[in-house]
Amino acid sequence: MGEADKSYWLLSETSGVGETRDPRLQRHLPLLAGLGWLSAGWRDFWTAPASSIAYGLGVFVLSIAFIWTLFGFGRDYILFPALAGFLIVAPFLAIGLYEKSRMIEQGHQVRLVDMLTVRPRAGAQVFFAGLLLSLLMLTWARAAVLLWALFFGVVAFPGLDNVVDLLVGNIYGWTMIVVGTAIGGLFAAFAFAVSVFAIPMMLDRNVDALTAMATSMRLVWNNMFPMIAWGAIVIILFAICLATGLLGMIVIFPLLGHATWHSYRAIAGKTPGESGTE
Repeated sequence: MGEADKSYWLLSETSGVGETRDPRLQRHLPLLAGLGWLSAGWRDFWTAPASSIAYGLGVFVLSIAFIWTLFGFGRDYILFPALAGFLIVAPFLAIGLYEKSRMIEQGHQVRLVDMLTVRPRAGAQVFFAGLLLSLLMLTWARAAVLLWALFFGVVAFPGLDNVVDLLVGNIYGWTMIVVGTAIGGLFAAFAFAVSVFAIPMMLDRNVDALTAMATSMRLVWNNMFPMIAWGAIVIILFAICLATGLLGMIVIFPLLGHATWHSYRAIAGKTPGESGTE
């Protein structure tokens, strides 16, 4: 087969899943490496703790304001997908926490103003990544609305007081829960893979958004099982936030932000072909 036969429309050549496996990106970390990242994040949290608590409080206030806006404009029917979609944009919102952990790592004094006015090495590319993540969250919210219409028709949302009975009281509701969980899981897995290391990488290196997101996905793919365990830890802690009426976010969000920086340091390292900061 000639070289020209390997072309595939806009792609220079075809590739398979096997080619994605890259020994240079495999860190061979233990399954529960995430517990160590949480421990390191906890230490960062208690270094100048007022800054982390203030940051978490700010995210909590923004979350409450967002939920209040949904109810105020009669959009309560997207509350559940919006809460799930929060995990998609959370890596972008946590950039100030990554900066604090980076400053601690470099022995600098930590100030809240530095966390709020962080200047990523990638410049405006980080905002482009945030825009892509926001669009992904909006796509998930729209998919959830379409899924509701598919199972229950184009009818008015019954309200939060009645939606639980509607979902668990008939076969259509249970089927929608199963299908919605599967579709939401795909959205969540993709968003997690492209964002978990992308935002810390753009803070740390001069790299464009698409390259950072693609590199993040490669790193997750090549360290699959520790990252699945880390994702499960994140979901469990986020569930605790929901169970406490989002109050837990004041502490848990900063904790996860600091821990994510340590996960980036443990897995990202220096990827092949890059000369960025280790």
